[in-house]
Amino acid sequence: MRHARTYEAIQQCHAENTWSIRWLCSQAGITRASYYQWLNREIPAEEKENETIAQLIQEYDERFQHILGYRRMTDWINRLNHTHYSRNRIHRLMKELGIHSVIRRKKSKYRKSTPEAKAENILHRDFLAERPNQKWATDVTEFKWYEGPVVRKLYLSAILDLYDRSIVAYVVSARNDNKLVFDTFEQAILKNPEAHPLFHSDRGFQYTSKVFQCKLSKQGMEQSMSRVGHCIDNCPVEGFWGIVKAEMYSMAKFSNGDELRSAIDRYIHFYNCERFQDRFGVRTPMEVRTAALVTNSPEQFPIAENKRIQKYKAKFAA
Repeated sequence: MRHARTYEAIQQCHAENTWSIRWLCSQAGITRASYYQWLNREIPAEEKENETIAQLIQEYDERFQHILGYRRMTDWINRLNHTHYSRNRIHRLMKELGIHSVIRRKKSKYRKSTPEAKAENILHRDFLAERPNQKWATDVTEFKWYEGPVVRKLYLSAILDLYDRSIVAYVVSARNDNKLVFDTFEQAILKNPEAHPLFHSDRGFQYTSKVFQCKLSKQGMEQSMSRVGHCIDNCPVEGFWGIVKAEMYSMAKFSNGDELRSAIDRYIHFYNCERFQDRFGVRTPMEVRTAALVTNSPEQFPIAENKRIQKYKAKFAA
């Protein structure tokens, strides 16, 4: 009904402030008869269902810190409530409620270094893996917070499995040094001692060091590196950084390093174990990984064509 919002406002004002219905209707420019007709109407089943969906949308938007767009909101509502609502319906209700996902800010930096040794780009943007521990990708990113005028930093190093996009290992440190990367690698090997994946990274000084290359060789891993200035060669990890910063880091203000460390720990657990992904049939990375590790024929998850990447390739690829 075209005056539904007005009727709802009158109903709410009357209930909360005991204001006169006659006065409220006169202020809104409608008749009392039309208000009472709306109040005593028989609510259609679809409208009742929409109210239920709207409550779920508001609940999930608050619970998950406004990170769900309409596609993921649809997937998560259907997964957690065993329903089959369409994305168009959820999208329409989210627009009516004024709810939308956070917008990811784009920021890219590239710091040059003189490598001790470098490897070819063996991965060559083939980000599809057929089983866990076949291809790993890694990188380091930084987070900042302010203590008065002083800028403080923490660095997060993570290794991502390209099969299930789970975080195999991660380490947070106040120093972006060799130890940060070495500790991350050793943590991953401790959890996956039989793993011999193709190991892909950028050309950061930690990954080009001869010490790190000896570690890879000892574990029987082949090394692959992105080309200079081509961050898209490692886009799964770059994409993960964007997700972390959009859904966790940019949503809060941190006053000290302990708060930020705790937030990173909580988010990575959430990402691995609670954050459903449409590509995996609305399952979490750890659900996919656990299922794949107990079978000889892991389920395959083809990567859909990304129009932005295709446009980038057409413009910049050699």
